[in-house]
Amino acid sequence: MIDVACALEYLHHGCSSPVIHCDLKPSNVLLDEDMVAHLSDFGISKLLGEDESDLYTKTVATLGYIAPEYGRNGLVSKKCDVYSYGIMLLETFTRRKPNEFEGDLSLKQWVSYSLQEAVMDVVDANLLTSSGNRLQKELDVVASIMKVTIDCCVESPA
Repeated sequence: MIDVACALEYLHHGCSSPVIHCDLKPSNVLLDEDMVAHLSDFGISKLLGEDESDLYTKTVATLGYIAPEYGRNGLVSKKCDVYSYGIMLLETFTRRKPNEFEGDLSLKQWVSYSLQEAVMDVVDANLLTSSGNRLQKELDVVASIMKVTIDCCVESPA
């Protein structure tokens, strides 16, 4: 997932015109023979013009990974990719898809509510390999990562 973050950093800050991927999701991340992640499917990506921080466009991204302001208003910005990246991280750590939830509950909300009291309830048990004091240290690290991940998924005001 660090490779994906580096790719986003390059797209957003390293290109002469910032590129917004607009459809960041697990199926658009490919692994090479060395297990290095690469972003793919730039079919709906957008270029930001000089002095542009966002733009309006037709909404065609994947439900569950799409930032709410993009889904509601068609407003895309670098923040939309960060939101999608956060959802991908949540999916990676919980082994739950963002569209598995019903009603008003979302993957982000489920993790937010559970994280404060019961990290073990949301984290995929296959990721935790230790026991005793070492397990608690792993849980503390995972909880810290999950808090940053939740921050990636903050909704921008419409």
